[in-house]
Amino acid sequence: MGRLAPRPLLLALLALALCQGRVVRVPTGSLVRVVGTELVIPCNVSDYDGPSEQNFDWSFSSLGSSFVELASTWEAGFPAQLYRERLQRGEILLRRTANDAVELHIRNVQPSDEGRYKCSTPSTDATVQGNYEDTVQVKVLADALHVSASPQPSPALSLREGEPFELRCAASTASQLHTHLSVLWEVHRASARRSILALTHERRFWPGLGFEQRYNSGDVRLDTVGSDVYRLSVSRAVSADQGLYKCVVSEWIGEQTTWQEIQEKTVDVATVVIQPTVLRIVVARNMSVAEGKELDLSCNITTDRVDDIRPEVTWYFSRTPDSTLPGPRVLARMDRDSLVHSSPHVALSHVDARFYHLLVRDVSKENSGYYFCHVALWVPGHNRSWHKVAEAMSAPAGVDVTWLEPDYQVYLNASKVPAFSDDPTELECRIVDMKRSEANVRFTVSWYFRMNLRSNDMVTSELLAVMNGDWTLKYGERSKQRAQNGELIFSKEHTDTFSFRIQRTTEEDRGNYYCVVSAWTKHRNNSWVKSKDVLSKPVNIFWASEDSVLVVKARQPKPFFAAGNTFEMTCKVSSKNIKSPRYSVLITAEKPVGDLSSPNETKYIISLDQDSVVKLENWTDASRVDGVVLEKVQEDEFRYRMYQTQVSDAGLYRCVVTAWSPVGGSLWREAATSLSNPIEIDFQTSGPVFNASVHSATPSVIRGDLIKLFCIITTEGAALDPDDMAFDVSWFVVHSFGLDKAPVFLSSLDRKGIVNTAERDWKSDLSLERVGVLEFLLQVHGSEDQDFGNYYCSVTPWVKSPTGSWQKEAEIHSKPIFITVKMDVLNAFKYPLLIGIGLSTIIGLLSCLIGYCSSHWCCKKEVQETRRERRRLMSMEMD
Repeated sequence: MGRLAPRPLLLALLALALCQGRVVRVPTGSLVRVVGTELVIPCNVSDYDGPSEQNFDWSFSSLGSSFVELASTWEAGFPAQLYRERLQRGEILLRRTANDAVELHIRNVQPSDEGRYKCSTPSTDATVQGNYEDTVQVKVLADALHVSASPQPSPALSLREGEPFELRCAASTASQLHTHLSVLWEVHRASARRSILALTHERRFWPGLGFEQRYNSGDVRLDTVGSDVYRLSVSRAVSADQGLYKCVVSEWIGEQTTWQEIQEKTVDVATVVIQPTVLRIVVARNMSVAEGKELDLSCNITTDRVDDIRPEVTWYFSRTPDSTLPGPRVLARMDRDSLVHSSPHVALSHVDARFYHLLVRDVSKENSGYYFCHVALWVPGHNRSWHKVAEAMSAPAGVDVTWLEPDYQVYLNASKVPAFSDDPTELECRIVDMKRSEANVRFTVSWYFRMNLRSNDMVTSELLAVMNGDWTLKYGERSKQRAQNGELIFSKEHTDTFSFRIQRTTEEDRGNYYCVVSAWTKHRNNSWVKSKDVLSKPVNIFWASEDSVLVVKARQPKPFFAAGNTFEMTCKVSSKNIKSPRYSVLITAEKPVGDLSSPNETKYIISLDQDSVVKLENWTDASRVDGVVLEKVQEDEFRYRMYQTQVSDAGLYRCVVTAWSPVGGSLWREAATSLSNPIEIDFQTSGPVFNASVHSATPSVIRGDLIKLFCIITTEGAALDPDDMAFDVSWFVVHSFGLDKAPVFLSSLDRKGIVNTAERDWKSDLSLERVGVLEFLLQVHGSEDQDFGNYYCSVTPWVKSPTGSWQKEAEIHSKPIFITVKMDVLNAFKYPLLIGIGLSTIIGLLSCLIGYCSSHWCCKKEVQETRRERRRLMSMEMD
């Protein structure tokens, strides 16, 4: 039931909406108008059918009489004869405001127009519903409003800005009804009209647009004097207050909660003319002042105001004489309270209210330009406010700051000139004949280099270094790296002397050098600005460059000696075009061509550097560590000695000499290198000739077998006692079918019987022993696949000389023998087969056991036999 309850209410509202129909409306209540004013009655229609544009008929009824046709929008003959003449004159007219709305206008309303007015619309609806007409009551009152200026308006009221003025307007009414008056003050200037202040019919004050602040501050006020005079008071006139002032009075009547304006009258009160304040500013036109002195400018103010005015003075500076261009800079400002706002070097003062001084201390070239004095006059207003009454800008005062630049000359002198490459070079740049130099001037230097060319081609100067006004030094691209390494030194020895030093002068440094001395002037912000540059005459740095010559001669004091004796060689050095040379010596030995180990190989033996430090180079004979000596006999002579010479020492011996030139401090530079003539060591011997060969009974073995390799030494020529022979034997292998890989050392046995075996990465072991006087056995135990390859032995014979010393013979090598390591197939597959058979047997037995257990315990079922009925078969006869 709860859902069905609202249905009657909905049906009632629907019926009301369908039955409402057309609605014609005119203003509710009664309309009140004053004789002579215009009456406007609007009428509109809504909720109608038919065309959108509706027609309207107006009728009028005097008090107690019937309605008479007044006007119509669609029927020309509708009006009564009484109103046709007024319709023709335009005193009565209809104005359509919309398709469904119209206004009735009656101009110059008369008392006879008081009555009831009816607005009706012809029906265009399908059914007659709603109302088709509506009436309104109109009352016409006599004109009882009187408005006038009090006193009568004057032709013009001339004022100055800041002066007060008052205007009065008298307004009263003798209306029979209870009406209210509203007063509005307006000012007209040309075609513009501005509302100043209004007193509404509800006794409220409304300031006009732009007068809100002046009204809130009390500068503009509206009050009454007596019962019918309305006074406008302005405490401080401004230039915008000029114009014709009018008083607009409206009469209002209220019914219930609505108000109607029944009439409005305007009266001209006065014309106010605001006289501008005369303000003239005079400053000096042009003047000149020396740099560093004080600039004094005066600003004289002339005005016709004698009342309480406060000037505000501002000094501007600009580079151009046009003050309207953007960019003028404020130098100093004195506000109307005589508070000065300026920078420390600028002062602003005044002797009296008409005379102001601008003082700029310690002027510089930056102060050259144009100065402007701007003055604004302020007068006090209501409630401690201030109003600007006048402002002006002076003509530009041109100021030229002159500066007596220092007069000086620059002289460049080479205090050190290089005679050779790597000699130092030192240049001095001095300031001479200095005149008019002040304390606020400092000098800096820039160094330049220009390369010498044999032709007439122009070469641009390259900057080496430049010193700024704050003493910071910046290097050029040419000298940056060398200066950071300390090779180029720039310094300031005295206030008038700058120096430039090249620690090591190279051939690329030959050329013309000149300096530029710059004068810098200090400004008030402690910045330095360059004011003058003076160039020196160039100085040419050049020396004749000749190639360095270094000659080394080697000689042998004892040309004939035998093995075991001492070999001595001296090297004499001579040089040209090398400055203060020192020599380093290197002794080299070139073995004869017959040496198979390293034919024509040069071996470094011992060296002595320029500081006389001796170093063994590639001398590896441990038994003769002290067997070679290199010493310095004289500055240009060196001696090399080799004690207990061996037959293996045969070869060509030379001195490699390098000349070094000093470069600043403890540094040296290589100047030249030369090679001496060779000194040959050759031993004429008739001893035996040794040969070596390799033999193996098992060149092909199975993995794991023993490999035996014999190194057999044979001799040819004179027979030697076995005690007079000893051998150093080394074994090598090349793990490849060819000899394209590097040999790998296996083991060695020296002449003292000491065995040295290399470490191996696999399991096989090595053993080396001497099994005979001329036989050596290498055994590989537990051979692996990696042990294949070409094996050979290296033998170094040692023979005892008649003097009892051992002489080392040339090293000999045997021809290689290839060893193959095979795999034993049966042994290789024996154990994998046994393991496979065993695992297969175990897995098969386990599978049988798992199957038996599963069938016995897990898969057993109890089978229940179904009982069968035993019935006999019927015979076919019974069937």
